[in-house]
Amino acid sequence: MQLDFQPIIESRMHDPFSLLGRHPLGEGKCRFHTYQPQAEHIRILSTHGEWLELTADADFPGVFAGLFTEDLLPLHPVLEIETAEHHKYQITDPYSFGPVLGELDLYLFGEGKHYDLWKVLGAHVITIDGVEGVTFAVWAPNASRVSVVGDFNNWDGRRHPMRNRISSGVWELFIPGLSAGDFYKFEIKNRDTQATSVRTDPFGRSFELRPNTAAKVVSDEEFQWTDQFWLKAREQNDWMHAPMNVYEVHLGSWKLTGKQFPTYAELAEQLIPYVKERGYTHIELLPITEHPFDGSWGYQTTGYFAPTSRFGTPEQFKQFVNKAHEAGIGIILDWVPAHFPRDEFALARFDGTALYEHEDPRRGEHRDWGTLIFNYGRKEVSNFLIASALYWLEEMHLDGLRVDAVASMLYLDYSREHGDWLPNAYGGRENLEAIDFLRALNHVTQSRNPGALMMAEESTAWPLVSRPPEVGGLGFALKWNMGWMNDTLKYFQEDPINRQYHHNNLTFGLLYTFTENFVLPFSHDEVVHGKGSLLNKMPGDEWQKFANLRLLLAYQCAYPGKKLLFMGCEFGQGNEWNHAKQLDWWMLEYKLHQGISQLSTALNHLYKNEVALHYHDFEGCGFSWNDCNDRQNSVISFFRHAKGQSILTILNFTPVVRQNYKIGIPNTDRLNIVFNSDESVYGGSATALELTHHKNSPYNGQSGHIELTLPPLGALMIRIN
Repeated sequence: MQLDFQPIIESRMHDPFSLLGRHPLGEGKCRFHTYQPQAEHIRILSTHGEWLELTADADFPGVFAGLFTEDLLPLHPVLEIETAEHHKYQITDPYSFGPVLGELDLYLFGEGKHYDLWKVLGAHVITIDGVEGVTFAVWAPNASRVSVVGDFNNWDGRRHPMRNRISSGVWELFIPGLSAGDFYKFEIKNRDTQATSVRTDPFGRSFELRPNTAAKVVSDEEFQWTDQFWLKAREQNDWMHAPMNVYEVHLGSWKLTGKQFPTYAELAEQLIPYVKERGYTHIELLPITEHPFDGSWGYQTTGYFAPTSRFGTPEQFKQFVNKAHEAGIGIILDWVPAHFPRDEFALARFDGTALYEHEDPRRGEHRDWGTLIFNYGRKEVSNFLIASALYWLEEMHLDGLRVDAVASMLYLDYSREHGDWLPNAYGGRENLEAIDFLRALNHVTQSRNPGALMMAEESTAWPLVSRPPEVGGLGFALKWNMGWMNDTLKYFQEDPINRQYHHNNLTFGLLYTFTENFVLPFSHDEVVHGKGSLLNKMPGDEWQKFANLRLLLAYQCAYPGKKLLFMGCEFGQGNEWNHAKQLDWWMLEYKLHQGISQLSTALNHLYKNEVALHYHDFEGCGFSWNDCNDRQNSVISFFRHAKGQSILTILNFTPVVRQNYKIGIPNTDRLNIVFNSDESVYGGSATALELTHHKNSPYNGQSGHIELTLPPLGALMIRIN
């Protein structure tokens, strides 16, 4: 029978194993074929150690063949290839190996439940029958041919076509002789147009430094973690009642050392001690998932399983996480499943069709962002994203994920004009597939990783975001309190003389504070795109700006909810954040900035050490108003309670000193001012407080009261036992 190798030559063969490699013919004989378009001569090594010449096929250039007795040809033949330039090299034939992925792997992936998917798809260094090499596997169900390309084959897609596991849409190939460090991509031929594109690996775990985009084979050797004590403690941690104070960081612009980017190693040596000293409990990283464009800050992800190579290798990132855990600091990753970029080397129309995204742009595009939307209803896509989340939690030992832009996932009409969106099956605007995905994501990640926290950046009033699915919730552990953040900053940006007319911005949030497990964020989003730094949002002269910022940070500390602050805000960064340069550390040469730095550090430690300030962050029993109605003086006061202790916080939102201000308190013999934002060490005016305590003298519903001087634009916290 005449074999037709034209499909191999034209790179349109979906099953190259049917033609290439070693094939028994019966009666103890076998044939062998290889396609090497670069070769002039090829010899094959027999079982007796002899080199036997293969014959070039006159009808199919580049095809070499031989007919042998089965006992003469090894199971995995070694070829010596000589090019026209007389360059010689040896390879082991990749088409002599059987399928690598098991049927259970393919079945689970098809069901959307292969939660260890990164362990089978992508590139993995393995040994088969004593032969070392790399196995490659990629999902491209609508391709007519997929090949592995790289330096090892001169990026020639004809030389390593893959096997199609048809039932799953997965293509795979084991290539002997490759190892960790080799760069590769997939060349994919479109089934309909026969056009080819070269794509990076969706499961790539390391990539070339941008602008290059090839994936790099990484070793599967086990990293030697030393954080077992941390992970065990995290499992048992009562995080809802523990302090959580997050320092949000863009690694590329935190602090530079005279070069374009810091390294993970440098950040481990500098950032982690800085965060620990200042009393934060966690670092939240703006997306370090691989991305091609610096200006996207990581939010246009192309490598969902790869820490960016800008700062080092995956192993060096693990070292960073390990050192954070050794120092008692948790690491949270800002993770982006809401959309992905259109870059032609990445996920967009990956196999020539809308594979990861929706075909219809009314479902598949975020026109505001110029990005594409995942098709959450497709099992393999949802599996891809859940596996990505698990990869960061389990392989990288992260302590949680902040899920970006959840609102854009939940609403089909998000940022769309009338008629530019498709309703769900019931005619509504809710994205039912995204809701199911988020519930599955939160269930799987948190049940497999007790103590790891999933938090939602969700900017609407969608109910029960941080409540379990069994009661109708989405299953997140935490939700960013965007309403509180917006109301607070809007209030602070008012001139103090007008604040009495906006008093409700301070009090309204308590109507819903305990409906979710809230994080109070002053994040990167508030200090970019012309919004100015936190400091420069504040009205008034220089002293008032700094006093307002001290007051804002104290208000955040005392208010119910976990805390998050973007880098630079802790010392009063003056300029708006710029991702292309480091923070303005030179500002710490000036006393007012030193004061903000000392104040934020003092607040962080106070929040951690005073149980009343964190234990009931999510429960109404831990909060009570003292006085929320003094709009005329723009003063509010409230209690935080826990375990028999109370902290009274009094906030004066005007630059006016309030003499003999009367505050009701319970009768007590123990009264201690634990914080005063007006102290000179913080840059304050050091106003004398002149506090007088009146026991058994009821006022405003309390059994006693105090009279004191309220400092201008000042915050006081008083412990009452």
